[in-house]
Amino acid sequence: MIFEGFTMETREVNGTTLRLRRAGEGPPLLLLHGNPQTHAMWHKVAPVLARRFTLVLPDLRGYGFSGKPPVAPGSAAFSKREMAADMAALMTALGHETFGVVSHDRGARVAHRLALDHGDRVERLCTMDIVPTLAHFERTDMDFALGYYHWFWLAQPHPLPERLIRRDVEDWFRLHTSREPKDDGFFHPEARADYLAALNLPGTVESICEDYRAATGIDLEHDRASRTEGGRVRCPMLVLWGAKGKIGKWYEPLKLWRDYADNTIEGGAVNSGHYLAEEAPEEVLAALEGFLRP
Repeated sequence: MIFEGFTMETREVNGTTLRLRRAGEGPPLLLLHGNPQTHAMWHKVAPVLARRFTLVLPDLRGYGFSGKPPVAPGSAAFSKREMAADMAALMTALGHETFGVVSHDRGARVAHRLALDHGDRVERLCTMDIVPTLAHFERTDMDFALGYYHWFWLAQPHPLPERLIRRDVEDWFRLHTSREPKDDGFFHPEARADYLAALNLPGTVESICEDYRAATGIDLEHDRASRTEGGRVRCPMLVLWGAKGKIGKWYEPLKLWRDYADNTIEGGAVNSGHYLAEEAPEEVLAALEGFLRP
């Protein structure tokens, strides 16, 4: 059984409902998952972190069993600014004015915006297997377009990608999560069941596509405005990426992040593919140990 000792609940914040788990004692730490997953992706690292931290593990809006705003022109409900506002409101509701953030994939993009818009509240930020969205698009080349083709496909106008995914959700999940080859036993059975149950809920597939549509439009507007205004990540950062994945092959992640952040940036490659916390939890925990220690 995963997440033994954790509580499950829902909270109404910022006009939506968030499903979350909580456990632990100590300084508050927010863990944000990626696509097409739920907070269950943290099941290997969260029990260890709960020995030292008060953990908050939500499903992002649109994902998992959280609220799913409808498809709308402009996809504003899925801007990273709005999704970050969810997290700020959630932590306020739970009584945590300042907190650390550990994040992966789409959750790391939400975390980046959280650190920009609510920088006085984020004490430390760990991102896994991303560089800033703006950097991806401004550096787009053939390798990126082919390697991350899903960014462009999922952002196609509604309902094209949704209709194709809905024809066989489980097959799409299998293909989408196979950036590096893996079999059906790669994800823990309970975690995989949670991912698929969420994907089969009304509105989840649409929400995922809206997330990616927002990334090609309103998120870029916000990111460019932040850059013009001098907005940067002010807290210390830990930047991790999978050695078997694309990020380290396409970019120099630490150097690139220094264009977007002012404080100490540390990190490096983890011996994994894209799913660091599930593939190499011991390495991830070792990196977090030193970074998160007060």
